[in-house]
Amino acid sequence: MRHLPILVVLSALQVCAAEPPREGGGEAWTPLFNGRDLTGWVRVNTPPSTWTVRDGMIVCSGKPIGEMRTERMYQNFELELEWRHLVPKGNSGIFVWADDLTARGQPFHRGVEVQILENAYGNTPHYTTHGDIFPIHGATMTPVNGRGGSRAFPTEERSRPAPEWNHYRIVCDNGAISLAVNGKVVTQGRDCVPRKGYICLESEGGVVHFRNLRIRERPETPIDPAHVAVADRGYRSLYTGLDLSGWTVPETARAAWTPRDWVLACSGDPCGEAGAIATEEAFGDFGFVIDIRLPKEGTSARVHLRGEAAAIAIDPAQPLLAGRLAKAGAWNRFEGTLRGNRLSLALNGHAICEDRPFPGVPARGPIRIVPGGPLELANLFARALP
Repeated sequence: MRHLPILVVLSALQVCAAEPPREGGGEAWTPLFNGRDLTGWVRVNTPPSTWTVRDGMIVCSGKPIGEMRTERMYQNFELELEWRHLVPKGNSGIFVWADDLTARGQPFHRGVEVQILENAYGNTPHYTTHGDIFPIHGATMTPVNGRGGSRAFPTEERSRPAPEWNHYRIVCDNGAISLAVNGKVVTQGRDCVPRKGYICLESEGGVVHFRNLRIRERPETPIDPAHVAVADRGYRSLYTGLDLSGWTVPETARAAWTPRDWVLACSGDPCGEAGAIATEEAFGDFGFVIDIRLPKEGTSARVHLRGEAAAIAIDPAQPLLAGRLAKAGAWNRFEGTLRGNRLSLALNGHAICEDRPFPGVPARGPIRIVPGGPLELANLFARALP
């Protein structure tokens, strides 16, 4: 009995260290999912079949690999939800403070991921199935209870196996993050960048259910603009990850193009016009993002924007791309706008041309991909310009 007050004090200190108290009382809890439809959510790079609603749950098919995000950005907040896997070794996750679009050549966003692995996936020195937290694709975080890298590992094993439900409580506050698994804080990180952005749910191969998602915002804190994720730019995906819906594929090219989850692969046989594909949609003034990987040296491709007159030649020998095009086997991101006949283009974040005129460009037309050999595409997005 003499030691009881000391234990009580220690327990209180542990709770305070794990979850800082809210300032100013905070706001009321708000549903992040209304139980009926996906109002408030944006399908980033997955088709409608990936995310459906049934019996008050968000049902994720796991196919293709990709993500869905909130319409709103959040900075400081408490997030609660329940999840369960339906198959052993299932894989999913929750991203916080994420960008609007997925990272270059990847199906997932830059952000901080809270892992959701089914118990049969197993535990290793590099990951566990009980609630790891880690930065991904350019985000950064200092882990609490790390193992030499940037990943934070849980202090206890508290996750329940499929098909049992698990409860997560995620607290994000001024760049710090904590995770409570089934009622107890087990994983923490700090010094996160970004520290304001979108919340995402992840599809990664297995069927997973989510329910009772709710959020309580905390007061915002001063923030460096560099610590804010990229905000919504109005892009929508042109590729389902499952098939070539929305694309015109000539008979000569059907065998050459293969959907592989977030990657659309082309064998390059045939190449040139015989192997070209085009969007069914015609665009006027528009913005675009296209990630391209040339698997081996000596290959090339062309992207026609509203016709052949405005073409991007993706070729290591192209002087405009010198020093900017990644080596064979690495991903490149082309992002630009076409207003009238004037093209602005960036490659891997570096400006290639600005408001450059291309005479003879039609007012409307599709995007065409013309392979010069084997290539892979990912993150095909477009947006209308005002």
